[in-house]
Amino acid sequence: MKKYFSLFLIIVLSISSSVIAQKKLTLEDAISIALQRNSTLAKSYNNLIGNESDVKSAYGGFLPTFGVSGGWSWSKTQDAGGQQVNFLGDVVDVPESSYDTRNYSLRAGGGITLFNGLSNYANLESSKNDLEAAKYSLDRLKEDIIAQTSEYYYNILAAQALVEVRKENLVYNQKFFETVEAMNNLGSVPLADVYNQKVQLGNAELSLIEAQNMLDVAINTLITYLALDVLEEYTFDMPSLEAQSSEQLLSDYKNLEEKVGQALRERKDYKAQMLTLASRDSRITSAMGGLFPSLSGDYGFSTSATEPGKLFDRKVYSLGLTLSWNLFNGWNTENAIQYAEIAAKNAEEDLLVLERNIKVQVKQGYLNLIAARKGLDVSRSNVEAASENRRIAQERYNLGSATILDVLQSNRDYQEAQRGRIDAEFNYHISRERLLNYLGKLDFSKYEN
Repeated sequence: MKKYFSLFLIIVLSISSSVIAQKKLTLEDAISIALQRNSTLAKSYNNLIGNESDVKSAYGGFLPTFGVSGGWSWSKTQDAGGQQVNFLGDVVDVPESSYDTRNYSLRAGGGITLFNGLSNYANLESSKNDLEAAKYSLDRLKEDIIAQTSEYYYNILAAQALVEVRKENLVYNQKFFETVEAMNNLGSVPLADVYNQKVQLGNAELSLIEAQNMLDVAINTLITYLALDVLEEYTFDMPSLEAQSSEQLLSDYKNLEEKVGQALRERKDYKAQMLTLASRDSRITSAMGGLFPSLSGDYGFSTSATEPGKLFDRKVYSLGLTLSWNLFNGWNTENAIQYAEIAAKNAEEDLLVLERNIKVQVKQGYLNLIAARKGLDVSRSNVEAASENRRIAQERYNLGSATILDVLQSNRDYQEAQRGRIDAEFNYHISRERLLNYLGKLDFSKYEN
């Protein structure tokens, strides 16, 4: 009775989550949530606002400045009086006096940069390129999020499949234990076979517990990545995949060079890096503007009076041009040019490194997908062969022509084949998603509606 209760308890514990109210979470749902809640993505959106502000500020460099100011002053003069010599040389008495004055003023005006060595044009071009690069980087991040979410989701499905295999193994070992025990009672097999199978039954229970724990870990990893409540219960379904698309990917391996070129045209991070290089080149132009003279203009209007009502009785208008040339500033301009050139060289090197990485990723991605497909075909054949071998071994054991070790080994082979099939199947799906990401073909727009 205890053995039946133990088997029942293990299976109930392994599926206990299914009796709790659960929410269905499809792969599409998971990707949509990730694109909404990912912290890195949210920060990238915030940084994009800063890039847009930089472009606006660069446009402002072409516009005149304008400002207004107003002033008020008051002063009081007190004279105790005395004697002074007038312009005729006579000494006269000056009486005690006291008076105060007030002054009101208004001014409006500003200035405009007419020429600064094309630095303002270069700054505008640089800020525009930085903005577009940020947008491409944001899109690339979305593609990476899709790939990562898919991988976490497939890990859950693989863990679920393994749990089912372990459940089936536990049931099998329980039934076989009953068979061995009955055969021992009839005297057809030794007691050692009973203990041998009892150990295998215990190991099957442990394997199920471990598989369930692996499933829980995989679920928690995805739920944490999606910033959802880990205390909620979810169900996960196998997504429908486009088999034709996968076959097309495999057949395209012969056109690898063409696919690499396509990846370089489609990859958002490559486009972003090209724009970053263009931005750094513009900054060189901006820094070199310090070598040229600058021309600026200013304009203004002012008025002042001792009474507010008389402010506009006297008006002053002004216009001016200023030409300046900084012939020596302690090599600061040369230093700025040097750093701008270094930044451009580093950006170019980063572009070359990225190009090499993309080529490696695409080639290795195709090789991994081909290997995964071959492994999937082999693993399916292994499961069929191992299942038949286990059936034959048990029949021979029941007839007395095989030992229990033959049965146990055949079951281990079958379990290993099942595990290999699960790994191969989901490794194939993950390899497919990675290759699509390497090619820049993951479409995030359909998840943002």
